[in-house]
Amino acid sequence: MIVKNTLLIASIIGTGLVAGIFFAFSTFVMQALTRLKPADGIRAMQAINVTVLNPWFFTAFFGTGIALLILALVPIVGHDVPDHAAVVIAALLYNLGTIGVTMVRNVPLNNRLEKLDAESIEAHDFWQTYLRKWVFWNHVRTVAAAAACVCMIVATLI
Repeated sequence: MIVKNTLLIASIIGTGLVAGIFFAFSTFVMQALTRLKPADGIRAMQAINVTVLNPWFFTAFFGTGIALLILALVPIVGHDVPDHAAVVIAALLYNLGTIGVTMVRNVPLNNRLEKLDAESIEAHDFWQTYLRKWVFWNHVRTVAAAAACVCMIVATLI
């Protein structure tokens, strides 16, 4: 019971935190970077992409996905969750829509940006494409994480 409740609370906090991080990027961080000279925006995003690789972010980002997967499997191992369907939906939304989209869409864009010299013409040309695609997929991640959070809140209220 303690483990289940801890996982429920952690998954609500985690989905909320991650949704908030991505919401910030969607609503003002990326807009601020577009106001900079392209080389400066590129260098700033390159720095962000390096500094995000830290234990705090990884724990929130991947730990939430793991907690949700465990909770989705709880009934299989003989424990009940208040609303198992909402937990399964949250696990799918978060793991596919947040982690999956990050790995398949945002990370490849980040990796390509990282390899470019911020002052190069190639980087300046890619920057507009990067912003358009990265922000679109970030919106998807934001909605997926927020929807997973709502599902987990619903799961605990029923």
